[in-house]
Amino acid sequence: MNTRNTIVKNTLFSSMGIYTEYFLGMLTSIIIARHLGPSDFGAYSLVIWLVATGVAITNAGVASAVIKFIAELRGAGRDGQIRPLLTWAWRVQAGFLAVSVLVGGTLFVVYGAWIMPDFNHAALLIALVATTALRAMYMFNIAIAKGYEAFRVTAAISVIVTPLNLLMVLAAWLLDGPMEWFLVAFMASSLLFWWVSRRQVAPLLPPPDLREPLDANLRRRLRSYTALVAVTVAVTFITASEVEVLFLTLFDSTASAGQFKVAYQLATGALLLVPGVFAALLLPMMANALGQGHDVANRRLAMSTTYLCMLAAPLVAFGVAFADTIIGLLYGQAFAPAALVFAVCLSAGAASVLSQGASAYLLGSDRQRALMMLVLVCSLVKVALDIVLIKLYGLTGAMVASGTTTVLMASLVIGLALHYSGASLEWSRMFRILLAAAVAGGLAWLLDGQLPALAALAVGGLLLAALYFAGTLLFGVWNATDIRHFLEIHNRYAHGRPAFMGRLLGWAATRAGASR
Repeated sequence: MNTRNTIVKNTLFSSMGIYTEYFLGMLTSIIIARHLGPSDFGAYSLVIWLVATGVAITNAGVASAVIKFIAELRGAGRDGQIRPLLTWAWRVQAGFLAVSVLVGGTLFVVYGAWIMPDFNHAALLIALVATTALRAMYMFNIAIAKGYEAFRVTAAISVIVTPLNLLMVLAAWLLDGPMEWFLVAFMASSLLFWWVSRRQVAPLLPPPDLREPLDANLRRRLRSYTALVAVTVAVTFITASEVEVLFLTLFDSTASAGQFKVAYQLATGALLLVPGVFAALLLPMMANALGQGHDVANRRLAMSTTYLCMLAAPLVAFGVAFADTIIGLLYGQAFAPAALVFAVCLSAGAASVLSQGASAYLLGSDRQRALMMLVLVCSLVKVALDIVLIKLYGLTGAMVASGTTTVLMASLVIGLALHYSGASLEWSRMFRILLAAAVAGGLAWLLDGQLPALAALAVGGLLLAALYFAGTLLFGVWNATDIRHFLEIHNRYAHGRPAFMGRLLGWAATRAGASR
């Protein structure tokens, strides 16, 4: 199979896994939130966040090293060192897990009654440790599959287990179960993810008797890489995760934590789907461009940032315009305070989407240390803002702290990439994109509250998309070649109907050609 076919297949399977896990996972979260209500959902979310924190610490640097070095060993024809590599990685993972359990368990014993007063703490601690270990091993198996570029395997795991998790949650919901039932479902799904991933990954590994000792140079590189990435991953998790859920529980209420969790999860999930698998292709694409010269990389950095802006802008406009309707329809009126938080998280998160090209440039040009220092500083700023603002303003403070830190982090990443590359972004074009989205969102917002919720979202979404595209033509976002391509598609597949669209495209093409 040639390289292009391999890339296409990997992209398709990656897309299948991402979208299956997102949509079914989001449906599962909506069911749990509506059933439990803000307060209990906040307590449930804190448990999930603690597990995610444990997994991030346990796998910090290890999963990334497994992906990188399995791929490297396969490319060099040194498959005999893969099993010793995995043995070394398992030992490191076990050490990180022991540290995570020791430190986390001690903190839980000391502060558990304050953070989670309504739980059976002994049973919850056992559940946290078991679930963290299972989830960490599952993510380790996913790393092995990615190292082998077996994206069919990662997709299969999502397609098999995610629906089963949804069925368990539906059963708990239909039986009107308490929060503990949903936590049991989460534990059971963790066991399933580990077991299915283990079975799926096992055939990929070389035979047990094919073993060669790791050479000294590889061991040295493994230790260096894992140490550096472990710090970056652990610190990045604080910046990128819903740490506000913890601080809201400590300094405000579990109900506020539930409101924030709903808003943040919906916003980040929607933004994850904006670039889709394009985000996964940015790093190799940028590395390839750097190999062709800095001029090529600079052009690709500018073009990818504009492309991401073009994708994110209408989504943010739609989310802000219909935030109340979206939250009310999905989660019910009990979560109405989450609407404003959702709009802010979505708007701020768009800046993070725009910075993905810059981040890929920094990683591709071996600027990991500079990126690590930047992430460390932003993490400290985020924690400080969270503590101060949440103590003073509760949910509003969490919204401001999260939004401010997200925009700050994205701005600094873009600034750092521009500093090292000497590139210039298409600022004027991106401004016109944002203007088109703002105008389209403002006009579509007039429908909010005028129609039933589902109809308002459907009609408003179609109207916004049409107005956004028209706005990009009116404000000169596209060049004459782009518009002539759109006109060709319109004539070929829509047979020139509606006629006014053809006239609009023709006018825009003439205008764009005259302005050159």
